Amino acid sequence: MEDKEIGVGCFLPVAKGSGDEKQWHKAEILSIRQHENGLENAEFYVHYDGFNKRLDDWVPYSRLKVDAVEWPKAKKKVPATPGPTSKAGGPSTPGAEIGNPLTGQKRKRTTSKLAGAGSTLGLETSSQDSPSDTTYIPPPPDIGGKDGITGGKDAMEVDPDDQALDQPGFSKEKEIDKLRTSGSMTQSVAEIARVKNIKKIIMGQHEVETWYFSPYPEEYCAYPSLYICEFCLEYMPTQRAFERHRQKCTLRHPPGNEIYRNDNLSFYEIDGRKQRRYCRNLCLLSKLFLDHKTLYFDVDPFLFYLMCSSDDAGHHLLGYFSKEKQSSEEYNVACILTLPQYQRMGYGKLLIAFSYELSKREKKTGSPEKPLSDLGLLSYRSYWADTILEVLYDHHGEITIQEISDKTSITYDDVLHTLHTLDLLKFYGGKYVVILGEKNVQYHEKNLAKKKTRIDPEKLDWSPPKFQPNQLRFL
Repeated sequence: MEDKEIGVGCFLPVAKGSGDEKQWHKAEILSIRQHENGLENAEFYVHYDGFNKRLDDWVPYSRLKVDAVEWPKAKKKVPATPGPTSKAGGPSTPGAEIGNPLTGQKRKRTTSKLAGAGSTLGLETSSQDSPSDTTYIPPPPDIGGKDGITGGKDAMEVDPDDQALDQPGFSKEKEIDKLRTSGSMTQSVAEIARVKNIKKIIMGQHEVETWYFSPYPEEYCAYPSLYICEFCLEYMPTQRAFERHRQKCTLRHPPGNEIYRNDNLSFYEIDGRKQRRYCRNLCLLSKLFLDHKTLYFDVDPFLFYLMCSSDDAGHHLLGYFSKEKQSSEEYNVACILTLPQYQRMGYGKLLIAFSYELSKREKKTGSPEKPLSDLGLLSYRSYWADTILEVLYDHHGEITIQEISDKTSITYDDVLHTLHTLDLLKFYGGKYVVILGEKNVQYHEKNLAKKKTRIDPEKLDWSPPKFQPNQLRFL
């Protein structure tokens, strides 16, 4: 076949690196641009097979190995079968519009008119059918490495300040699949959602390369950068527009209640119903760095907890998590993100710790909503390990799994899973007992020696919010 037939859907080797470090990786072509003057002058947006989508990139024709193309298979035509008719111009299945879940939908959603990707606004896990929630017990690990805990080659976290547990025979992909209990990794059936539309953002003093697609208005995507106000999260396509906005913007902190302050670290609570515009802008920003969440228009059912650092200029957003006002599954986190410019600074663990501190005030146990991203899963596993080891290290005498759960607000299943992961459960005398081994003790003592910022419960000025039934209607 001729080169001119290369198009979207083709698989072929693409060069990564240059010189002696040049390697060929199989990739799928997702989009082509500037091909009016021939494919040799075009750019190809490719997804590297087996790699995270954040590595997708535009590449020139010269990096393609065009003599090893795998052509997409032709789709078989399915003969139409007679069935009940539906109204013209609408889907035959209620709720089957692009971007809306078909099954297991909790609430009725309205479709966003932003960006032509069919997605709606407000981050949440998509509610498609999925495997039932089961307790997964992996093989015991060999705990090693510099700090006693090691991770895979791409073991980044939401905030990858600590390496995650590395287990022989353990597959991160299988782990994520096991924990995926209420959603799908697919965000939109629209092909455009597979192509990153914003190249980079300029936020405060930081210029940040984006990772994924986010449904910002289409006219903003033609600009090389998107300027985002770090206080109100409004977005502008040009520096001139941004400078004019900054002259008028009076916000110096998130528009919510400050519920925690310790030195220069603060947490703000924001009700999605009361601050819709801000929360929608926050969701759009988050989607640039989260691939495993669906974007919904309705932010009313959520509370947002924003972590900020303060200086003379104001309170700067570091990261946030959201939670449902009423969760039937007792999730204490719906979505969690540390902004990339503040990762590897320990803030991811602080976000997780703060979410469990709120659960303690509520006198409940909690767990993050599934599916977790690969980075989020590693962060949570690391937090659970550190927290449970601390409880066992400080406790003298017998303790049950339920007592560990009550002390930490980590669910029983998550505690059990972590104990197996750390190889702390041993069968002795006809029953399982928890034994804190020497390797675990050494790891925890090294962890204690590190200077880490911790959440001080005494500085938390917060009571669990109570909502009237009419405040929990989101139709």
